[in-house]
Amino acid sequence: MEKNMSTIDRGLRVVLALIFLYLAFTKGGAWWILGIVGIVLIGTSVMGFCPLYRVIGMKTG
Repeated sequence: MEKNMSTIDRGLRVVLALIFLYLAFTKGGAWWILGIVGIVLIGTSVMGFCPLYRVIGMKTG
């Protein structure tokens, strides 16, 4: 897999993911969906690869 995310993009995703996970754990209910999104954002940040970017032909890094 070729990395297609910049360092800034990866950092912003981690921050957003932490916010989503916090909301998912503190609010409960249907907020668990944000928790799933947060986990996906952390995964793509760690790998430096976003499958959606590849599909639409975008590259930030």
